Amino acid sequence: MFFLLSKILYYVIMPAVWLVALLLAAVVVRQPVYKRRLLLAALVVALLGTNPGLANEAMLAWELPAVSLRAVGRHDAGVLLTGITKVNKSPHDRVYLNEGADRLTHTLWLYRSGRIRRIIISGGSGLIQSTARSEAAELAILLRMAGVPKEDVLLEQRSRNTRENALYTKQLLQQHPDIKSLVLITSAFHQRRALGCFRRVGLSPTAFPADFRTIDRSLAPDYWLIPDAGALGLWSTLLHEMVGYATYKLLRYC
Repeated sequence: MFFLLSKILYYVIMPAVWLVALLLAAVVVRQPVYKRRLLLAALVVALLGTNPGLANEAMLAWELPAVSLRAVGRHDAGVLLTGITKVNKSPHDRVYLNEGADRLTHTLWLYRSGRIRRIIISGGSGLIQSTARSEAAELAILLRMAGVPKEDVLLEQRSRNTRENALYTKQLLQQHPDIKSLVLITSAFHQRRALGCFRRVGLSPTAFPADFRTIDRSLAPDYWLIPDAGALGLWSTLLHEMVGYATYKLLRYC
């Protein structure tokens, strides 16, 4: 039920959905005073929601900062959280990645640079309906194609959310007592919640944020003044994560 509600909530808090709802309400409402208010509210949502500078600044304030490879040190394993594959895309004779692919490439970077000895991929399926392969299995295919030996990759394929990532990874580690130190690799905007979940179950990983959705601040006019529809997506991601973090805090998951 929690998994299904989280999927529904994702769409409810999207600014694009708010904008459409306000415009539809303005069409339906007959009283001129309420119609004007609804249209004004829609205009505010459109102006603020499509402002790339505001969206970027808000996400910059939430994302955990990048960590240099030197600062990471050497660890027994890196935990790669999934959520970056398109498992509902056909044909299924290949692996499709979405914009979070940095999670995978930066994990490989840590492995190749000797910062982690093994890779734990944590994630089942993010879909309501099951698929033939878990997301962890999908990413394992790519790691093997990149030359990572099979014995250096461990799979946790049951989790469907961040809390379960932590719980089931801890269970997996009980079978591998030689793994004592971890690096947690996930999106910078998601790292705060993920760290909290892993610490809640008794693990103390080193954070390695990846998949940054932000760019460096700029004084260029297009940063602040030119509307960008992509900003709506950035706001959706940020609001979804903030609500998720607050919910996890309330439930004492992190």
